[in-house]
Amino acid sequence: MSGGDMAKPLLDHRNTEGDPSITPAAGRSIGVLGSGDFARSLAIRLVCSGFKVVVGSRNPKRKASLFPSAAEVTFQAEAVKKTDVIFVAVFREHYSTLCDLADVLAGKILVDVSNNTEINHHKESNAEYLASLFPACTVVKGFNVVSAWTLQSGARDGNKQVLICSNNQEAKRIVAEIAQVMGFTPVDMGCMSSACEIENIPLRLLPAWKIPIFLALGLFLCFFTYNLIRQVIHPYIREHKNKLYKIPIEVVNTTLPCVSYVMLSLVYLPGVLAACSQLYYGTKYRRFPDWLDQWLQHRKQIGLLSFFCAALHAVYSLCLPMRRSHRYQLIETAVKQAVEKKMNIWVEEEVWRMEIYISVGIIALGLLSLLAITSLPSIANSLNWREFSCIQSTLGFIALVISTLHTLTYGWSRAFDENQYKFYLPPTYTLTLLVPCTVILAKVIFSLPCIQQRLLRIRRGWEKGRYVKFVLPSATGEYSSGETSSNV
Repeated sequence: MSGGDMAKPLLDHRNTEGDPSITPAAGRSIGVLGSGDFARSLAIRLVCSGFKVVVGSRNPKRKASLFPSAAEVTFQAEAVKKTDVIFVAVFREHYSTLCDLADVLAGKILVDVSNNTEINHHKESNAEYLASLFPACTVVKGFNVVSAWTLQSGARDGNKQVLICSNNQEAKRIVAEIAQVMGFTPVDMGCMSSACEIENIPLRLLPAWKIPIFLALGLFLCFFTYNLIRQVIHPYIREHKNKLYKIPIEVVNTTLPCVSYVMLSLVYLPGVLAACSQLYYGTKYRRFPDWLDQWLQHRKQIGLLSFFCAALHAVYSLCLPMRRSHRYQLIETAVKQAVEKKMNIWVEEEVWRMEIYISVGIIALGLLSLLAITSLPSIANSLNWREFSCIQSTLGFIALVISTLHTLTYGWSRAFDENQYKFYLPPTYTLTLLVPCTVILAKVIFSLPCIQQRLLRIRRGWEKGRYVKFVLPSATGEYSSGETSSNV
């Protein structure tokens, strides 16, 4: 092992001495069965954390050079005899090769770190299958959600959580202590029946992103088709002009801001609907519909996709003057002006419109960048709740307002020009204003003192129609009780 961070334990032994819940790493021997990539990474991390590591391999002489010199590489039977906690770092289909070690494995703690190639590929989890093969052992499921890269780079460079489950509490405690000394955060997931769910976690491909991605793709296809009809099909039918060249850049660049703008408004629309529901029913304890609940949970992903589309729109816009078609159009315009002997083509209104349009767009993109950065766990964890809420809620709403100004400045007075209605279809930006303007109007209404106070009371536990007890003094000095409605 070379110097650097990998040569140092993640937790100093002196830090663990004052905590009785953590057993010091020095002196504990850990076994590792297997010689694959994960087994090597696990051995490296264990050695760097101060453990004595004994690796069991079917060919120890050939595999010894792959492991750190501090780790002892020997035959599997010898490794099992020297350790009480053994990490089984082999695939499920090779569990049967360990059956010859059943006698020496009896009474040991086996930590199953395996994963499957498909979700619910087997009827029982790998950990349950391992437990059935070795009933005299105590099996603990853990470390399968940690990658080999995380083990080698240190817990601070990856996910720090280690999910653990087992039917034996003492075995879970021991494995949790090992995880803590390695610098990870153990999470008790319960009994062995949770192993199947733990094994499915690494196989899920962006589970929280599926709905937002499909939503973004659906909006993109709708706006792309709409812009294609207006910018390409309409001039081809009405003017017999071939403008297919606009599809790769112009049509896409017109579509991206529409998707970004609508997606940003969809981040704050479910909050408006939730507030309306609370005001209507007069309570915060009534459960939202499943679709609204799912919508609220996906706001972060929707917002990040909005920023992604906005960033692409900025890059596409910067590339517009680089196109050959744009150069031809500039030359054509210059020739026409020379033929017509136009010396002054300055249009004050258009100059101001474009200056304001670009400036407001840059501010909106900057705010979206701030929202995207603060949504990262590493940044969000450094903020308290009030700071996070201020950025995500207040600045997010300001970003929506500025994006609306950006869109209105782009449209300017062209919404009232009949030439802008191709096939009697309104300009695209007018369609995008519907949802954001609804959200902004609702936010303004909710900010009225009469509505804001009522909504605040509801969110603090007040319920419409709920009766509460009160106590009043009588004329004789005694107290009598009664009831009144909480909305009186």
